[in-house]
This record gives sequence, structure tokens and C-alpha cells, in this order.
Amino acid sequence: MPVVVAAGGAILLGVVGGLMTPIGSWYANLRKPRLQPPNWLFGPAWTVILGLAAWSAAAAWEAATSDAARMSVVILFATNALFHLLWSPLFFKLRRPDWALIEVVFLWASLVALVVGLWPISPFAAKLILPYLAWVSFAAWLNWAIVRLNAPFR
Repeated sequence: MPVVVAAGGAILLGVVGGLMTPIGSWYANLRKPRLQPPNWLFGPAWTVILGLAAWSAAAAWEAATSDAARMSVVILFATNALFHLLWSPLFFKLRRPDWALIEVVFLWASLVALVVGLWPISPFAAKLILPYLAWVSFAAWLNWAIVRLNAPFR
């Protein structure tokens, strides 16, 4: 059952994130850094990352030896999901990369908290979050570069 819940959560995050990420003319006209990946790469990257996060959640849940540890797993992943869901609407719907740059700090911190919080429960589950942390670190740099190249916003 934890696998089904974790997979469902990852699918929900992916679908909602995708719906909140319209790649229209506004985004296409932004100046972007040279290291900007092609648009087609983001969907597959997020699919792999969220799949690993779901695996991590299920592994951590199974490894948890107490109700308190399971509650920690839920809180850590729920906090991350909240910050995950906030970034795209700020950047794409509101067209405020500057606000998204502030928010990405909280998303990044939620991933560090996941790695640190999961480690005592399951080092394996914590390691599965590392690609997500690496991708968000890179995405934060991209966000910063877009703000630097295009500011001010509204």
C-alpha cells in the first residue's frame, strides 16, 4: 500500500506541476543562460526524479520502525510537496521568476531536510532524493540566471 500512495502522490505532483507550467510566448521570449536545457528534457527529468522520490517515500515508510518515524516521513514529504507545487505557478502563471527564486530556497531546504531526516530511517531512501536535490540546485541556478538576465518583473 505505501507504494501505491507514494506513486499516486508522485503522479499527482507531476500532473499538477505540468499543468502549472505553460511554455508559451512569454517564457519563449525570456533571455536564458547558455546552460538552459531544451524544453523537452524537463518532462522526462521530472518523471525520473518524482519516480525516485516515490520509491524513497515507500522505502522510508517500510523502514520506519515507529509511528513517530512514519509521521516524520509523512511530514517531510508533505512539506516538500507543498514547496514543489508552489514554484511553477509563481514562475509561469504569475510570471514572477523573482518570486520563484525566493520560493526555490524553501524547495531546496525541504530536500535537504528530506535527506537529513530520512538518513536515520533509511540511508537508501535518503540517497534516492539526491538526484532531486541536484536537479533543484541546477534549477535554482537557472532561475537566478533568468532573473538576472530579464529583471525587473512587473
